[in-house]
Amino acid sequence: MVSTIQALSAEVVHLITAGEVIDCFAAVVRELVENSLDAGATRIVVSLSPQQWRVRVADNGCGMTLDDLHKAATPHSTSKIRNCADLWKITSLGFRGEALHSLTTLADLEILSRPRGGDCGWRVVYGYAGEALYVEVAAIAPGTVVTVSNLFGNCLPRREALPTVAQQMKAVQATIHQIALCHPHVTWQVWQNDKEWFTLCPSASIGQLLPQILHQVKEADLQELKLEIPNPENSELRTQNSELRTQNSELRTQNSELSSENSRLTSENSGLHLVIGLPDRCHRHRPDWLRVAVNGRMVKSSELEQSILSAFHRTLPRDRYPVCFLHLFISPEHINWNRNPAKSEIYLNQLSHWQEQISEAIAQALRINSTSVKDAVHTTRVGKLLKAAEEKGGYNVNRSIPSEEDKTDTETLDTTSLQLKAVAQVNNTYIVAEHPGGLWLVEQHIAHERVLYEQLCENWKIIPIEPPVILYQLSPNQVSQLQCIGLDIEPFGEQLWAVRSVPALFQQRDDCADAILELSWGGDLQAAQVAVACRSAIRNGTTLSLQEMQTLLEQWQRTRNPRTCPHGRPIYLSLEESALARFFKRHWVIGKSHGI
Repeated sequence: MVSTIQALSAEVVHLITAGEVIDCFAAVVRELVENSLDAGATRIVVSLSPQQWRVRVADNGCGMTLDDLHKAATPHSTSKIRNCADLWKITSLGFRGEALHSLTTLADLEILSRPRGGDCGWRVVYGYAGEALYVEVAAIAPGTVVTVSNLFGNCLPRREALPTVAQQMKAVQATIHQIALCHPHVTWQVWQNDKEWFTLCPSASIGQLLPQILHQVKEADLQELKLEIPNPENSELRTQNSELRTQNSELRTQNSELSSENSRLTSENSGLHLVIGLPDRCHRHRPDWLRVAVNGRMVKSSELEQSILSAFHRTLPRDRYPVCFLHLFISPEHINWNRNPAKSEIYLNQLSHWQEQISEAIAQALRINSTSVKDAVHTTRVGKLLKAAEEKGGYNVNRSIPSEEDKTDTETLDTTSLQLKAVAQVNNTYIVAEHPGGLWLVEQHIAHERVLYEQLCENWKIIPIEPPVILYQLSPNQVSQLQCIGLDIEPFGEQLWAVRSVPALFQQRDDCADAILELSWGGDLQAAQVAVACRSAIRNGTTLSLQEMQTLLEQWQRTRNPRTCPHGRPIYLSLEESALARFFKRHWVIGKSHGI
C-alpha cells in the first residue's frame, strides 16, 4: 500500500499559520478525534486517565501503513494537502501536520494502526520530535489507537497552571459534544478512569442527536431544516479558483463522510442545516446554545451569532435566548481556514450573503405549516392538561385578506400550509380551530397582536391628527421619548403638551391619550411598536363571529413568527388527535369497555 503521508515543502510551511495549541486534555482529545474523523471513522472510543495524565483514542477508520506510521509524527507531515493551492481548498478537519509532532514534544506517544485490507497491524513508540524509536507487529482490528501518556511531564509548571481535573473533564465533554453535533452519524464511547462516562448513539439527524446532549430538550421541541443555498456571485473569485484547480493535482483525502459531502458541493450552491428550539417550547437563560459549524467544525463567529439572535427578535420572553445549531456546508474557496491557528474562528468571503441566507432559513423554520408540525407536538403540555382534566373530570376585523395580486411571497399560503378552520370560541378568549391532526386553541388577543406587530414593523406610519391630543405634566424625558419615536409634540401652555401626530393605529381610538402616555415611558422604536400592537389588538372577552375568527386565523398564519407574540408568549396550544384518543380511551376494545 502506497504511503499517503508526506512532508510539506518549505514553501507551504511558510504559508501555514503556526501554533498548534496543545494546552490541556480537551485540546489533545480534539486533535486526535479530528484525525479519526478525517480517517472516516464511524466509531470512536475515548479513554481518559487524568491522574496518570493519559488519553487514548481508538477508532475504526482507514488506518495507516507502516510507512505512514514512520512519518506521522514528523513535523509538517500530512496526507491532507500537498501544495500552496490546497490551503484554499481545505475539506478536512486537520491539514497542518503539526498535532502529533507537538504531542511528542509534550508527552509520550504510541500509535497502533492497521489499514483496511492490511495483513497485520503495527505498534510504533515515538521519541522527542517525532522519531520512531520502537516498531513491532501488533494484533489490532483495522483502525487506529493513539495513546498519549505523561502529558506535560517535561513541563511541570504547565501542569500546575491547568484548571482542576473536574474543570478539564467538563471541557473534554463539551469538546466531544460539539464535534458530535457536527458528525451525528458517529458512535461515541467515553471512559474515565476505566469506567464508562457517557455515550452518544449515532443518529440520522442532528435533531435526533441533540436531546442526548441537551437532556431537557425533546425532539418534538425542535424544528430541523435542510436547504441548498446559492454561493455569492464573485467572478474574480471564480477566475482565481479556476486557476488554482488547473495548478492543483487531485487531493488525496481519506474516505470520510464529511469529505464526501464537501466534495459534492458544486461551485454554484452550498448547503445549510439548521436545528432550532421552537420559541414557544424551549429557550435558555443565557446565549450558551447558539452554535455555528462550518464544514464539520464548530467555529466562533460573532457576526453569524448576531444574525441568529436578530432572527429570533421579538419571539422569546424578555432576557431569554434561543436554542440554535447552524451547520453551513460551504464550498472551500469561500473560506480561509489558515488565518486562525486554532481553526476556531471562521473567515468567510462576502459575509453579508451568508447572514442573509441564515436569516431567511430561520424565518422559514419558524413558520407553521404541515411539515413543521410534528405528530408528537406539545406532548408534555397536553399531557399535563389532560391529566388535570381527568383528575377533575363584538370585534370587527378592519383589515381585509390581501388579494392574490397583493400577496407577497412570504404571505402566500402554499400547499403545505395547515388549513385551520374556526369552529368555536371559548370564554370569548380562545378560538377553537380544527385541522386534520386535531384541534388547536388560539388566544385571540396575542394572535392579533402578532399580526399587528409585523404589519407595524413593515409599515410604521405616523400621521397628523386634528384636534391634537393634549397631555398634562410630562417630564422632559417623556417628551424626548415621544420625539425619538417620531411624534410631533410641542408646548401648549403651562404643564400642557400638544401631540399633533400619532401612530396610524391610534387615530380612531378613544384611549389615544392613554396609549401615547404609555409610549412616553421609554423604550426604542421596536418597543413602541410592540406597545402599539398590544394596545390595538382585540381584547380577550370580545365576542367574535365565525367569519371574524377565520379571518384572524388566516392573518395570523401568514405572519413570519406565528408561534409566539412579540413578548414571547406562546400563541396556540395543540390538542392532537392521538392525545385525545388516549384521554377518551378509544384504544379499548368494545368488550373491555363493557366490563366483559
